[in-house]
Amino acid sequence: MMAPLALATAKGGKAHRRWGKVYFWAMAAVGSTALVLALYRPVLFLALVAVFSFYAAFSAYRILYLKNLSRGEKPAWADWGAAIFTFASSFALAFLGMVKPARIQNLSIPAIVFGLIGMWLAGKSMWRFLRPPKDKMFWWYEHLGNMLASYIAAWTAFSVTTIGRFVHGGWVIWVLPAAIGIPAISFTTAYYKRKFAPRAKIGLSA
Repeated sequence: MMAPLALATAKGGKAHRRWGKVYFWAMAAVGSTALVLALYRPVLFLALVAVFSFYAAFSAYRILYLKNLSRGEKPAWADWGAAIFTFASSFALAFLGMVKPARIQNLSIPAIVFGLIGMWLAGKSMWRFLRPPKDKMFWWYEHLGNMLASYIAAWTAFSVTTIGRFVHGGWVIWVLPAAIGIPAISFTTAYYKRKFAPRAKIGLSA
């Protein structure tokens, strides 16, 4: 509910920031409780997915405080720690999906898909930390893309726990939100890159 409200409001406005913060802290609560429950049961698959799901929202939130990476600003230790931990857990998720699917509830394909997405998100962040981006609007694209990625993760959880009770689609129901959402992120990011692209100045002859 909160994500559409943040997306519908004017970017950078008070309402957008307010609903964005509400969404972030809601994702923090959902991610932490999901991790605790997954470890308590235990369900290793859900525990590893919970890590990358929350990291998507965390990195989207933190990038707003790292807008000056292109000017030499350094990330905090928490940024590095979260990225490294997410990359490692996502690698474990993909690896288990390939070689030990029984350890992750035999959800081999979702594990590989989500593991690759998690490694991509965390790897992209670490690349930004090591190599300052040249595009000054990099933070806009990363904030948008990672917030949408976290929303995809939330929709996946909703689909599996609700729709999955009535529609038995196997692994398809796990990856369908990502199959729809990832192209949407690509198209939306491309739109804003065109919008923010510097326009060539046309000289007027005297």
